Amino acid sequence: MAATRDGKMWRCQFYYKDWQGVSRKKNKRGFKTKSEAEQWERDFLQQQQKDLNINFENFVQIYYEDMEHRLRENTMRTKKFIIDLKIIPYFKKKNMSEIKTSDVRAWQNALMKKGYSETYLKTVNNQLAAIFNYAVRYYDLKDNPCRKAGSIGKSHAGEREFWTKQEFKQFLATVEDKPETKMAFLLLYWTGMRIGELLALTYKDIDVEKRTISINKSYQRLDGRDIITPPKTPKSKRIVTIPPFLAEELREYVSHLYGIMADERMFRFTKSYMEHEIIRGIKASGVKRIRLHDLRHSHASLLVELGFTPLAIAERLGHEKIETTLNTYSHLYPNKQGELADKLEIENNKEGENERSS
Repeated sequence: MAATRDGKMWRCQFYYKDWQGVSRKKNKRGFKTKSEAEQWERDFLQQQQKDLNINFENFVQIYYEDMEHRLRENTMRTKKFIIDLKIIPYFKKKNMSEIKTSDVRAWQNALMKKGYSETYLKTVNNQLAAIFNYAVRYYDLKDNPCRKAGSIGKSHAGEREFWTKQEFKQFLATVEDKPETKMAFLLLYWTGMRIGELLALTYKDIDVEKRTISINKSYQRLDGRDIITPPKTPKSKRIVTIPPFLAEELREYVSHLYGIMADERMFRFTKSYMEHEIIRGIKASGVKRIRLHDLRHSHASLLVELGFTPLAIAERLGHEKIETTLNTYSHLYPNKQGELADKLEIENNKEGENERSS
């Protein structure tokens, strides 16, 4: 059915078959021109197809509709932002089944000329690869052209920045007059929890007598809404034991939270507030600049320095795989190899001395 007038605007009405083969009527209004209405109808019908005779832009809409049910809202928002800005403009009118490895290579080369960081290049490339993996798995695309094209960028652009214990204490002095802010930074540094996990903590998650914190949810603020979701991964649900001094800090802090309910959030601010505070504190204290998330890396580096195994660190941080811990913090372990060799040398010398004395 052709587009028709609807007052000063245009509308389109047509029939299509849904995924169960049932005939349904679609009615869409509010188009400024006839051509806009007809283009919307063509795009919609193309998205109903179950084959790859479809342009890239319309296939991405199918991909979005499916993934929105499986990803967290903030993750989906980030994915859409990258794909809409860096991928769709290049591939949008190309047919999915006709995109070749050479097309992907040309796109990669254009991207690398823009001077983006290695980690950003890797992130953008991974989003394109994910779209084609989806097409391979669920729409019988023969092969993923990204796989043949190879990757670009790096997962980690060099070593992670972190604060030593002395640097953290120097920074902490700048928030001494803000008890809530100070407590939040103490927890981030001494537990390694993620900022979303910290902001989701409720009064009932804290047990100062047992010195434990139960991490079982994450908080984020989107479009003025408070969103509580499960943690990042299943293993992110964990119980973290804290040292006695931190338990006492917590005890003092919660004693001033008059009338707080068991399921009420302990920290009422947002991530943006904490990001502002860390920048302000860095300027005031003169310590090196790090990101808010780098407090998590600071905790991990402290644990490495104290001699804890990657497995113990992975469990405390809530990493799904120990490989994540090794890949992220492997650069800290070579420092331990010298200590290990020295201890073996001492052990060998002891054995020699025992033999000479006997």
